[in-house]
Amino acid sequence: MRVSRNAVFALLLAAQPGFGHEFWIDPEDYTVAPGAALTAHLRNGEDFKGITLAWFENRFTRFELVLGDSVIPVQGRAGDTPALATTAPEAEGLLVVLHETAPSQLTYKEWPKFLKFAAHKDFPNAAADHEAAGWPKEGFRESYTRHAKSLIAIGSGAGEDRAFGLATEFVALSNPYEPAFDGEMRVRVLYDGAPRADAQVEVFERAPEGAVTVSLTRTDSEGEASVPVKPGHSYLFDAVVLRPSPEAGMEDRAPVWETLWAALTFSVPE
Repeated sequence: MRVSRNAVFALLLAAQPGFGHEFWIDPEDYTVAPGAALTAHLRNGEDFKGITLAWFENRFTRFELVLGDSVIPVQGRAGDTPALATTAPEAEGLLVVLHETAPSQLTYKEWPKFLKFAAHKDFPNAAADHEAAGWPKEGFRESYTRHAKSLIAIGSGAGEDRAFGLATEFVALSNPYEPAFDGEMRVRVLYDGAPRADAQVEVFERAPEGAVTVSLTRTDSEGEASVPVKPGHSYLFDAVVLRPSPEAGMEDRAPVWETLWAALTFSVPE
């Protein structure tokens, strides 16, 4: 596939700092027949709307399709868009798309922008921790990685999600494609393989006509949350970990903070 002007433009945009911007896998169709075309975009933006990112091998550390016990690395060429363009497996089941990005960095030139991000993503102690560490309030850097999953029904879509060892991830405890699905999407949020209790989950809901609504919920003591969802709508769940960077203090330009972004996308059939 040729590198289009749009793909090059998207790449240039992606290189710019994005304060609080989500990253997600956006399938063109969440229900695919066995052996049919399977395509999905990588997106970066806000409110479930964003630019399309092309396939570049140096920008990710993991990009896989998982169906049952079958794990298939996603193949591509530099500049390919959509980043996932292949043929669906011949077997029916719940297909899980996994994508983990390589680390990137951004610079906070203004202290209020960091405070706004910390408040938005629910880190009330971040400012005090930053000041206690003696870090500068201007020109400091953050390293970030993205850890995204998407659920696609191949044929019947029967099956279960599970933990795949991502640094942080959503594990779907419900299958929205099952005929017996009750309209409550249950998920568990993991960080370093352990449940994240009392973690904020941002829920982006996109209606069939494209309108997007945003709401917040929290995980319980077991790291689980339950979100009512609607037929015909698609969803993005987002949860962020903010932690001091292991590189902090090593050199003047080293990042002092590190964020890990978990994302899950799926749709509910009508």
